[in-house]
Amino acid sequence: MTAQTASNPLLRREGLPPFGEIRPEHIVPAVEEVLAERERRLEELEKSLTPTWEGLVEPLMLLDLGLEYGWRPVKHLLHVKNSEALREAHDAMLPKVVASDLRVQQSRPIYEGLVALKEGSAWASLSGAQKRVVDLRIRDAQHAGVGLTGDAKERFIEIEKELSQIATSFQNHVLDSKKAYALIITDKADTEGWPETLRAVSAQSYNQAKEEGDPDATPESGPWRITLDFPSFYPFMQHSRNREQRREVYLAYVTVASSGEWNNSDLIARTLTLRREKVGLLDFGTYADFSLDAKMAPGVAAVEKMFDDLSSPSMPHARKDFEELQALAAEGGQKEPLAHWDLAFWAERLREKRFDYTDEQLRPYFPMPRVLDGLFALTNRLFGVTVEQSDGGVSVWNPDVRYFVVRDEEGKQVASFYLDAYTRPAEKRGGAWMDDCLDRRRVDGKLHLPVVHVTCNGTPPVGEKPSLMSFGEVETLFHEFGHALQGMLTTIDYSDIAGTNGVEWDAIELASQFMENWCYHKPTLVGMTAHVDTGEPLPDDLFEKIKAARTFRAGSNMMRQLEFGITDMRLHHEFDPGGAETAFDVHREVASKTNVLPPVDENRFLCAFNHIFAGPYAAGYYSYKWAEVLSADAFGAFEEAGLENEKAVRDLGRRFRDTVLAEGGGRHPMDVFRDFRGREPSTEALLRQNGLLD
Repeated sequence: MTAQTASNPLLRREGLPPFGEIRPEHIVPAVEEVLAERERRLEELEKSLTPTWEGLVEPLMLLDLGLEYGWRPVKHLLHVKNSEALREAHDAMLPKVVASDLRVQQSRPIYEGLVALKEGSAWASLSGAQKRVVDLRIRDAQHAGVGLTGDAKERFIEIEKELSQIATSFQNHVLDSKKAYALIITDKADTEGWPETLRAVSAQSYNQAKEEGDPDATPESGPWRITLDFPSFYPFMQHSRNREQRREVYLAYVTVASSGEWNNSDLIARTLTLRREKVGLLDFGTYADFSLDAKMAPGVAAVEKMFDDLSSPSMPHARKDFEELQALAAEGGQKEPLAHWDLAFWAERLREKRFDYTDEQLRPYFPMPRVLDGLFALTNRLFGVTVEQSDGGVSVWNPDVRYFVVRDEEGKQVASFYLDAYTRPAEKRGGAWMDDCLDRRRVDGKLHLPVVHVTCNGTPPVGEKPSLMSFGEVETLFHEFGHALQGMLTTIDYSDIAGTNGVEWDAIELASQFMENWCYHKPTLVGMTAHVDTGEPLPDDLFEKIKAARTFRAGSNMMRQLEFGITDMRLHHEFDPGGAETAFDVHREVASKTNVLPPVDENRFLCAFNHIFAGPYAAGYYSYKWAEVLSADAFGAFEEAGLENEKAVRDLGRRFRDTVLAEGGGRHPMDVFRDFRGREPSTEALLRQNGLLD
């Protein structure tokens, strides 16, 4: 080990990444060394490879080990501990990492070796999982332009580098634009009707952001700071009685990153133009055709059929939802026509009236430690694994981060994960996600166990009280832990297809959305509640109201997700970025057809649509609904067997573990689903679950 290796935490190759030791100045020298080593090993492999599993595929997969330790932590920290210095170092190395990835994928000797392996006599002796690795490598090489030469190849590389830089800039603009906005409320009258949690969180937010000399805020007397982060924005829109302030905050939300130095408008146009040019070089008709070539859905027509199958029964319910809000607003004294900044407010009033409970009544029953205990108990019941907190000596990027170990039925460790649960607007991107930290793989005969990140932006603890979760935050935690389970309970030793790796993107949400269903199972939900002050479990009547509220505004919620999915597909399949129509025109047209209330003129939602412009969902946002069809149908198997039939639930849970969770990307997801369910999926279960079947 060199002195540099010993001193640079990004150059270690064993154990957990030392997140607490990583500094921006470590990034450039470490990644430079990792990429140089990768290039040396690639050149050696190109010269000496034999078209066999041991002679080509095994050393090929090991090429990524250095980046797993040297680059993946950098990408993670960019999302959870963002800083100017970290950004600069990340952005300096990103083009080189992209170029290195393309260098591997575009290697003709490697590609020809993979094809020779597939066409040779050794193919028959490979396992199904091994064949899947080879097939995916061949497909990815073709998608990466391995067949291109000369100017076309050079242009392809330039496009990939620019798209990576644009994606990073796009999400940074969203983060900076959100961070720059705040509504400071000083008049206590404007907080009338606010729940206690919103007062506490917004006062705490003010104190965290205040300038020297500013007064200290208290939940009772303010000042209160409202931001565009969801745990602040959405409760404010639900509970603020000041309609003009709601209007201001709503317009700020739908115009994030759409003006000034953080304007993403040109980046959207440029991204769509580059994507169109890129897939043209690969002889695909549209970017959607390119995207779906690696998806579970057989083509754009199948996706559009799903849109129709879901929207036709949902839109009448959405119209009824809107009419109910109109009537309630008129009854409540609002003289103005309903606007977008009224919908969350009146929807919350209708929910309170119809189900007679509020999020604030629920929060005290969901202290995060208790919720985690319930989640882990369910995990044990279904899948036979136990989860233990194991923070001692583990290096983390923030003191609130927790580390857990997962053990199988014999007590043997099979995986571990980090939980970063709370919002930190100044340095952490919004939303919730699961990501890989370390893949399951074998290195020199030794098994490396999988490690994943579970990241949420939940309500933080206030004072001495633990985080009191909204029911939506509980669902989100279950969702992300479903992803984590697929990442951790894999039994495949090949990093390319272990866990969520290699899973077609439109099937990636199956495990996560499956876990959400258990939030509506009474023994599971009530069993993980304990009032923060009294210890009492959630009362029966509150559970029944939560269950009944599951289908509240289901038509509107379905159409909102379809709006995003249809917009994404139109932009990547029909839209000409060089034409007179803009991407905003496309969204406006789709939104006008999928919403009862047309979008406001100011709406620039696309400028903050990280999923498709800075994430992996381009021409793939439909995947949420596609996978929701799968997950509802999978949960239907448990319902049919009887959720209180302990033996049936245990047996089905183990079968789900041994198919969906264990096989990961090792087989095509339709084959995996058939093995679990015994047939192909149907949309009926999802529509029934949402109360949308008349």
